[in-house]
Amino acid sequence: MIGGLFIYNHKGEVLISRVYRDDIGSRQAADSAVFSSSGPFPGEWLEANRRNAVDAFRVNVIHARQQVRSPVTNIARTSFFHVKRSNIWLAAVTKQNVNAAMVFEFLYKMCDVMAAYFGKISEENIKNNFVLIYELLDEILDFGYPQNSETGALKTFITQQGIKSQHQTKEEQSQITSQVTGQIGWRREGIKYRRNELFLDVLESVNLLMSPQGQVLSAHVSGRVVMKSYLSGMPECKFGMNDKIVIEKQGKGTADETSKSGKQSIAIDDCTFHQCVRLSKFDSERSISFIPPDGEFELMRYRTTKDIIFPFRVIPLVREVGRTKLEVKVVIKSNFKPSLLAQKIEVRIPTPLNTSGVQVICMKGKAKYKASENAIVWKIKRMAGMKESQISAEIELLPTNDKKKWARPPISMNFEVPFAPSGLKVRYLKVFEPKLNYSDHDVIKWVRYIGRSGIYETRC
Repeated sequence: MIGGLFIYNHKGEVLISRVYRDDIGSRQAADSAVFSSSGPFPGEWLEANRRNAVDAFRVNVIHARQQVRSPVTNIARTSFFHVKRSNIWLAAVTKQNVNAAMVFEFLYKMCDVMAAYFGKISEENIKNNFVLIYELLDEILDFGYPQNSETGALKTFITQQGIKSQHQTKEEQSQITSQVTGQIGWRREGIKYRRNELFLDVLESVNLLMSPQGQVLSAHVSGRVVMKSYLSGMPECKFGMNDKIVIEKQGKGTADETSKSGKQSIAIDDCTFHQCVRLSKFDSERSISFIPPDGEFELMRYRTTKDIIFPFRVIPLVREVGRTKLEVKVVIKSNFKPSLLAQKIEVRIPTPLNTSGVQVICMKGKAKYKASENAIVWKIKRMAGMKESQISAEIELLPTNDKKKWARPPISMNFEVPFAPSGLKVRYLKVFEPKLNYSDHDVIKWVRYIGRSGIYETRC
């Protein structure tokens, strides 16, 4: 699948290189390029009629005159898939027609594995742990095909320092073998905790494009269920939510219940799960049952487009006073329970390019005109539900010969609220461990809902 994997610093120097297929370059030259005193691109690796893969990516992407926005670049019939972490570039190279989503999934998983082993992905950390990274690549990729990328399983036979223990018993070796080849490769046996705890976070991002009259033009919610499990043994977990199909099957969701809760069930358009989830049970029973990995992991992702709760309504009013003045008034209304508080609220009101001065009056929070961003930035620390606040601004304009009218970019908003805008609720979270002497009631469970703004815009 993948012909080669290269890790660069911000200068375009190769820190890590591994070539799996000969059609993108010479393996011997690629390996000798790492930390070479003569530079990362030795002359013997360059072919007479074409650039090599490493040099091509450096010149056309890292050192490109214009910023490369696309994560996929095609050069000389070779595809480069790249992700960037801080000042580090990870690039997967192939000449085959591969599944791009799978390549990016591998690159992101590789970032997660490296972060789990040595923390922040930086040039210094990569240089200090390059032996460990090569060892991880040998385990994760085989002839360019991803194999085992679960951090929990990798840590059982690749130590933190990248040195394998020489005093492993036959029992330990058999456990490692079952971890790699068995059905439960994401969790090792023998895990013990004094206190069994389970943390579950429902993290949602609400996206909205609204007309000035309040009509919803497009909207969807992207959500993630992130879990931290500190459970002993090999527990079996069952997770239930207010999925519309499940509620209808069980005959619940009556009119009385719906009126009390406000929203009884949600319609999930699509979802993806962690590999620990038994998909056969979800397809037949719509129940999410799994043996969780130890520590933090993403249980599922989902997307909804119907019956979304919009935490804020933005009402804009823009009036042109001649050709040298604008009057702007923006009202924001919170649309959730008064007992809840929204935080980190930021409203960005765009201004014309020929703005010469701005006078701002706001009822709550702080507002400032930022000339470098051509916007008025209004910040409010927190705001309760069912409240409203407004800002007024007078914008003075410089005379211009441009006959084109101002395009009026949309007003954008950022915020964080303590509920799920999709209406998702955790109905139950059960834990079963038959081998050890603890039950579902002995497990301490924590559930948290966080809703954040994605692209939340209102046209003006």
